[in-house]
Amino acid sequence: MARRISMATRTELVEAIIERYRSSCRADKQRILDEFVAVTGYHRKHAIRVLARRKKPSPGHKNTSLRYGSDVRDALIVLWEVSERLCSKRLKPLIPVLLPALERHGRLELDATLRGKLMTVSPATMDRLLTEVRIAARGGQRRRAGMSSAVRRSVPVRTFGDWNDPPPGFVEVDFVAHSGTSSSGSFVQTMVLTDISTGWTECVPVRTRDSGKVIVAIKQARSQFPFPLLGVDFDNDSAFMNEFVVSWCRSENLEVTRSRAYRKNDQAHVEQKNGAIVRRLVGYGRFVGTEATIALSQLYAVVRLYGNLFQPSFKLQDKTRIGARVIKRYHPPVPPAARVLANSSVAKADKKQLQAMLENSDPVLLFASLRAAQEELGRRVDRRGVNQKLEEPVVVDLQRFAASLKLAWKNGETRPTHRRPYRRTKPWPKRPSMYEPFEAQIKEWLKDEPALSAAGVLQRLTEIDPARFKAKNIRMVQRLVKAWRMEMAGLLILDGGWIKSLPASPAVAAAGDAGIPKPATFGNIYR
Repeated sequence: MARRISMATRTELVEAIIERYRSSCRADKQRILDEFVAVTGYHRKHAIRVLARRKKPSPGHKNTSLRYGSDVRDALIVLWEVSERLCSKRLKPLIPVLLPALERHGRLELDATLRGKLMTVSPATMDRLLTEVRIAARGGQRRRAGMSSAVRRSVPVRTFGDWNDPPPGFVEVDFVAHSGTSSSGSFVQTMVLTDISTGWTECVPVRTRDSGKVIVAIKQARSQFPFPLLGVDFDNDSAFMNEFVVSWCRSENLEVTRSRAYRKNDQAHVEQKNGAIVRRLVGYGRFVGTEATIALSQLYAVVRLYGNLFQPSFKLQDKTRIGARVIKRYHPPVPPAARVLANSSVAKADKKQLQAMLENSDPVLLFASLRAAQEELGRRVDRRGVNQKLEEPVVVDLQRFAASLKLAWKNGETRPTHRRPYRRTKPWPKRPSMYEPFEAQIKEWLKDEPALSAAGVLQRLTEIDPARFKAKNIRMVQRLVKAWRMEMAGLLILDGGWIKSLPASPAVAAAGDAGIPKPATFGNIYR
């Protein structure tokens, strides 16, 4: 009965007996406390805290005066701007250094009271005073939290040392962007899924970074693995760390983990496949649109069989550190399919299907199909094709292709996705200068008359060939005269016997070899 009274009744009971409880002696307090506990059902310790608490002052008597007013805020804004908008925890220790410097140079004039407040203001109070100022400085937007931060916090972290030799079915997932030299706009990306235990890798092209397309890509890769998926390990990409993808994975009984931010080694297995498979076969070209996605799908349909059935890979056995030296030992390299067949955790039915796939696969046919798919991607990259229609597939003569493998090494790089048309990087040779035929004559004029001006030289050239030399050529003639005078000045400064013993042009080269800049001649100025 005593425990059923309402909260309002308990509050009224406390207000009625609290003053009598405080003014009573020890024995009376004990008796009042027994009755209060019996009526309210409170624990005895909680009842003591309720009856012994101090009475709070009414809101009308609250001191609403602020210690740090607008004057402190205005001075703090100046300090914040001068410090290049430091955070409050870094600005606090800078104030004793920065404030005297500003006062010393007449940038701030503060009284003793305001100066003392600035010296004692805490970083938390500085954040409160500068909140609106910082929002306005960011363009009216508050600082955003990390994207999908709540979802990211709900996904546990798994590092490279936490795998502990899992059974087949736990995969690392990552994206490889096919953006070319620019990451702007929309472009195709490849989702790579690598199994930790066997190294089996599946690649699925994704046209856009949409949550729905990411789920579709995981479904497609899940159906292609020769064993059921048990868990997925993502990075911190927002394409994975969102409510749709994480919730779907958990609804499908997939264990979801993530790597640490900026720790590529946590996903070392899939990062290695990004370069060894995707970049090695596809290259770094830009692919956009549905047609490019289809072309990549055709390539990956061949790669999944050729790579997983006939491409051996290493698997780390153990790693030992001796001082600064790390010794790694690996298992003998075998294809991922061989590891799947040798693993006792894989069901016999799955092994039987994989064995049949291995027996029916022709490595030469797969390799020829791989080169044909690369050829299409190479043409698409070379023409920078956007929305280009796929051409009819070329029928490959397997006999001729197999025979050509003996001499393919003579052709250099055989991957069409890595070939590029030759583009000249050296500048084209320029036409000879029209002053070259008159070079010797101009030098004789200047040698006979060192004070001859460029205008005088141009006038003489105009008299010789008025159709070629005009008044607009004065700038060129000035450069010629200046080059000759620099050459003569250099020879006069050196004035060595070894210069006199050499011909004119080799003397200039010898002066350059001695560390002196070579004076330009009339012929090489314009080349």
